[in-house]
Amino acid sequence: MSALIYFDTSALAKWYINEARSDDVEEYLQQHGPVAISDLTIVEMRCLLARRRREKSITLKMELEIFSTFQEDIRQRHLICHPFPPGLATGTINLMALLADIPVRTLDALHLMIAKEIASESLATADHIMAVGGKALGLKVVQF
Repeated sequence: MSALIYFDTSALAKWYINEARSDDVEEYLQQHGPVAISDLTIVEMRCLLARRRREKSITLKMELEIFSTFQEDIRQRHLICHPFPPGLATGTINLMALLADIPVRTLDALHLMIAKEIASESLATADHIMAVGGKALGLKVVQF
């Protein structure tokens, strides 16, 4: 069985929206998929697409099509979605104490805690601070 790879939303969005390093994400997913995500990823992806529509970088039609494709990828198990683990809030509070010198944001801390809880060995992210936090937790980090 291959190592479990947790993809955060910053990296996963590049699979659905053509932007810098999208080709790298596509190649990585083709070589290492399926990858793990969480219920938090679903919420963040929905929010990200709405924000991109409001910013006029995508249309409403594109927003709905991309989210539908994302949901289908979960149904087809190209993305393995993990539910929020029990004790997520308490674990994240403890994680924040452990990473006190790293300016990890709330949602990133939740992603990191979920990655640890599901025994992920690797973290894929496009966020520098998230990468630093992942490395501090002993995760192999793939940064896009």
